[in-house]
Amino acid sequence: MNPFTTLAARACPLPLANVDTDQLVPARFLKRSRATGYGGFLLHDLRFGADGQAKSVLPLDDPRYKGAQILVARRNFGGGSSREGAVYALADFGIRCIIAPSFGDIFSSNCVMNGLLPARVKESDAEALLAHLEQFAGAAINVDLEAQRIVCGNRVYDFSIDSFFKTKLLNGWDDVDVTLSFSEEMQAFQSRDAAERPWARPIRADRGD
Repeated sequence: MNPFTTLAARACPLPLANVDTDQLVPARFLKRSRATGYGGFLLHDLRFGADGQAKSVLPLDDPRYKGAQILVARRNFGGGSSREGAVYALADFGIRCIIAPSFGDIFSSNCVMNGLLPARVKESDAEALLAHLEQFAGAAINVDLEAQRIVCGNRVYDFSIDSFFKTKLLNGWDDVDVTLSFSEEMQAFQSRDAAERPWARPIRADRGD
């Protein structure tokens, strides 16, 4: 996974609250192979009718926001079930950062596991960002994870993120990488434990036991 340090990219407003994981990617698409990408399933039932025709133009489909890598939404984004496919849909659509006042807990974890930044801002700041992006369609936002700062237009906003999530994103670590970062400590424990409790070690022929 690539480290996430800073991102300067076009941002897209999604002025909706309580967008749950079933809306982000309907369950019927979860059996599809990810090899062909989940991006086309993102918010499918809000964007398309049963006949597959576009039924409304969400900002995601507005040409002015084409190529956006940052999504700004309202509170409780990604609530609901713990389907990782919701994050796949966002990632495969090209989104690398979601800015909102709050997120589903498991959704946040899944974002970080896939290299996406869930940046929590005050509700008033989310509304200010949405208003700016609607007024200046196609505007870019600068996100600095180390400083936990967002720059949009002539305003600066702070955001919060779990410190463990921040460490994983800055280093590009998944859970295996986190475990391996403690390799020296684990080796030291194994050596100490072998000396203090030799009777607890398994019998192994290659050790002459």
